[in-house]
Amino acid sequence: MAAGPDPATGGVSNHRRRRFDVRVVPHRRRSPFRLRDWRMSTKLATVLVVPSLAFLVLAGVQTSALVGRTTALNDFSRQVDIGRQITAVVDQLQQERDRSAGELGELRRGGDRQAAASALRPLQVASDRAMADLSRAARPLADADASWRVAFSEAQEAYDQVIDIRPAIPPAVLSNDTILSNYHRAVGALLDLLAEPTPGQDRAALSDSVLRYVQLARVKELSSRVRAQLYAAARAGRYGTEDRVILSDLRAQQLTALGAFRVAATTDQIRRYDEMSVNPLFLVATQLEERSLPAGSAAPEVLPSEQWWSASQQRQELLRQVEAGVLDDAVRQADDASSGQLRTTLLVVGGVVAVLLVALLISLLVGRSVARSMRLLRSQALRIAQIELPDALDRLRTVTGGVPGIEVAPAVVRSLDEIGELAEAFVAVHRSAVTVAVEQALMRRNVNAMFVNLARRSQVLVERQLELLDDLEREESDPDQLDNLFKLDHLAARMRRNDESLLVLAGTDSTRRWNRPVGLGTVLLAAAAEIEQYQRVRLDSVGEVNVVGHAVGELVHMLAELLENATAFSRPDTVVLVTARAEASGALIEVVDDGLGMSPTALAEANAVLASPPAADVAAVERMGLFVVSHLASRLGVRVQLDAGQSGLVARLVLPAALLAPAGAVELDPPAPARMLAASAARGAAAQRMSGTPASAGGRGPVAAPLDLPVAGRPPAAVPRQTRPVPVRAEDVLAPAAAGSDDGGGWWSRQGPTPGAAAAGPAVPPATPVTAGTNERGLPVRVPMAQLSAVTRPAQPESAPTRAELDPEAVGGMLSRLYSGVRRAEAEDTTEIPVPPSWGHDEGGRRQ
Repeated sequence: MAAGPDPATGGVSNHRRRRFDVRVVPHRRRSPFRLRDWRMSTKLATVLVVPSLAFLVLAGVQTSALVGRTTALNDFSRQVDIGRQITAVVDQLQQERDRSAGELGELRRGGDRQAAASALRPLQVASDRAMADLSRAARPLADADASWRVAFSEAQEAYDQVIDIRPAIPPAVLSNDTILSNYHRAVGALLDLLAEPTPGQDRAALSDSVLRYVQLARVKELSSRVRAQLYAAARAGRYGTEDRVILSDLRAQQLTALGAFRVAATTDQIRRYDEMSVNPLFLVATQLEERSLPAGSAAPEVLPSEQWWSASQQRQELLRQVEAGVLDDAVRQADDASSGQLRTTLLVVGGVVAVLLVALLISLLVGRSVARSMRLLRSQALRIAQIELPDALDRLRTVTGGVPGIEVAPAVVRSLDEIGELAEAFVAVHRSAVTVAVEQALMRRNVNAMFVNLARRSQVLVERQLELLDDLEREESDPDQLDNLFKLDHLAARMRRNDESLLVLAGTDSTRRWNRPVGLGTVLLAAAAEIEQYQRVRLDSVGEVNVVGHAVGELVHMLAELLENATAFSRPDTVVLVTARAEASGALIEVVDDGLGMSPTALAEANAVLASPPAADVAAVERMGLFVVSHLASRLGVRVQLDAGQSGLVARLVLPAALLAPAGAVELDPPAPARMLAASAARGAAAQRMSGTPASAGGRGPVAAPLDLPVAGRPPAAVPRQTRPVPVRAEDVLAPAAAGSDDGGGWWSRQGPTPGAAAAGPAVPPATPVTAGTNERGLPVRVPMAQLSAVTRPAQPESAPTRAELDPEAVGGMLSRLYSGVRRAEAEDTTEIPVPPSWGHDEGGRRQ
C-alpha cells in the first residue's frame, strides 16, 4: 500500500523515504585539487584566510623589523649602561698602573720591594673587585651579542695578562716598558669594549653620544699615562732617555683627543668640561705639569713625587666626574631611544592586531551571513528534493477523490542578494513542479474515471451476459451446444476479471465483496474457477484457515492471476499444485508449476514490481497480471514473491494475521470440494474436449444441489436440486444460493439485487442474539456482523426456476452423444503444445 505521512512524527514514513530518497550524488569523483570541487565552507574559509595570511605576513615582516630595532636598541642601552662598570675598571687599572710605574722607578734606585708590594696590593684588589663586577654585568650581554662577547673576551684576556705580570713588579726583573705595556693593552681593550655599542646606521645621535664619552675616556687615559711618566721620573729622580719623546707624544695625543671631544660634545658637556678645567685643583696639577716641560736649553724639572701624585690624582678625579656625567648622558639618551622604540613597536603591533581582529570580525560576519544563507538554501533544497516534493507527488499519485491543495513553503532566504534571488527562483521551480504534478493528477484522475466508467459499463454487460448464459445452460440438453455455452461462460468470466483489473488499474475497489469469513480452501477453489484451465489446478494440504470477508474478492482475483500465469506458462499435460498452511505470522500459500521459469534478471525485476507497485502506464497495461497482483498485494498487505523452482516457478503469498479470521467461531463453509468433485464429474466430457486430458477432481462441472453457506451461525434451508449442469464460477463456490433461502452474505454488486431477490419480503433479524458457543470462561462468543448478515439478501435468485423432467428417450440420446464425444476426444492426437512467450496473457494470447 502507498505510504503516507507518519501520524506519530508528522514526517514521511520510511517506506516513502526508500521510494523517494533523492540523494545529491556528484556526477564525477570530487578532487581536492580542483577549486570548483571545493565545498562552499572551504571556499569561504579560503577567501577569509588567504587575505588574512597575506596581511599577517606583511604585518609580521614590519613587526619583525620593529622588534629587531627594539631589541637592538635595548641591547645598545644595556651596553652603554655597562660603560659605568667599564670606566670603573679602567680607572682602577689606571691608578694601579701609574702607581706601579712610580714603584718601579723607586725599585730601580734600590727601593724596598716589600714596601712596594704593600703599596700596590690595595690597588690591585680594587682593580680585581671592579673587574669582577664588570664580569657579572657583562654575562647577559655576552650571551645576547656575539660581537660584544668577542670584545669582552679580548678585554678579559688582557686583564688576565695584567694579573700574570703583577708578581714581576716587586723583583723588577722585567723592564718598565714590558710591565707597563700589559697595563696599556688591558686599558686599550677596555676602551675598545666601551666603544663597542652601535645603535645602527640611522641612529647618528646615539652614535655621537657613544663617541663623546669614548673620546673623553681617551683624554683621561692619556692624562693618566702622562701622570705615570712624570711620577716614575719623580720616584727615580731623573728623566729617562726616551721620557721626553714619550711625554711630547702623549701630550700631542691628549690635545687631539680633547679636540675630538669638543667637536662631538654638546654645549652643556663642553661647558661642564670648561668649568672643570678652571677648577683650582685642576689648575694646580696643570701648573706642576707645565714645570716638567723643557724651556729653551734648560732641562725639565723633576717634580716632587708626593706633591705631583696628590695633584694629579685630584685632576684625574675631576676628569672622572666629567666622564661619568657624559656617560650618564649617553645612558639616558640610549634608554630614551630604547623606550621610545619599544612604545612604537607596541603601538604598531597593537594596531596590527586590532586591524586584523576588526578585519576578521567583519569577514566572519559577512562569511557567516553568506554561509548561513547557503546552508538554509541547501537545507530547503534537500528538504524539497528528498521529502516535500516526493511527498507531494506521492499524495497526488495515490489520490482517489478530489485533488488536495499542495502548499509550497516560501523561500527561507529573504535577502535581496544573489542567494535570495536564487532561493526565490528555486521556490518558483518547486511551485511549477507542484503545479504540473497537480495537473497530471487531475488528468490521471479523469483517465481513471474513464477507466472506472468503462469498466462499470462492461461489468453490467458481462453480468447480464452471464445471467443469460445461465438460463441458456439450464435449458440446453445438447452436449455440444452445452460445451460451447460453457466456453462462452468462461470467456465472459475472464472478461469480468479484466474489468476488475481495469478497476485495479484505476485505483478503485472491486464491486464483488463478501461480508463474512470464508475458508481459505474455498477461496482457492473460487480462484481456480476463474481461470480457463481450471482442471489442471490441484489443491493440496489446505489447513483450517479462514479469510475475513472484505478481503475475499481481491484475494480471489490475485490468486486467479497467479493461477492463470502458472497454467499458461506450463505444458497442458502438467498440473499446478497449490498448497496453503497456517504460520505464526499468518498464512502461506504456494503456487508451484512445471513451466518455463524465468531468468534471474527477469525474476528480480518481477519481484521488484511485486514489492513496490508501479504507477499505471503503458508497461503496466502490457503486463496486466503482474501489475494487478502487485497492487492487490500492496492493498491487502500480502507479501508476494516469485522464486525459481525445480522446473518452473514458485509463487509464495504470505497473508498477514489481519486478513485471517479466528477459527471455530462460525461454520464458514459447506464441503465445497465435494460439490466441486460432483460438478466436475458431470462435465468430464466437456473438459476432455477442451484440454485433451481426463477430468480431474479440481475440474468444473454442473453444480448439483449446492448447499447454502450458513449465515452468522444459522443453518441453511433445504433447497431442491437442479437438473441441469451450470458452469462453476467463483460465486458458485463461495455462495451457492438456493431457492427460497433467506441467507445473506454472498457476492455484492453495484447493480443491486436480482429481481427475484427484490421481490422477496423484507428479512427479519433474529429475535435472540446469535452466538458461536462459549469460551473458556463460560461466556457467549459474539459473532461479528451477525445482525447485519441476517438482513442481507443473496445475490442469486431466491428460487431456482422449475422445469419439467425430460423423457427417458431424450436422456438416452443425450448420453449417447456424450459417450460419442468422449471417444472422439480419446482418439484425437494432440502432439503440439502451445506455450505463451511471457508473463500472463489476455484473450488474444498477447502478453500481460
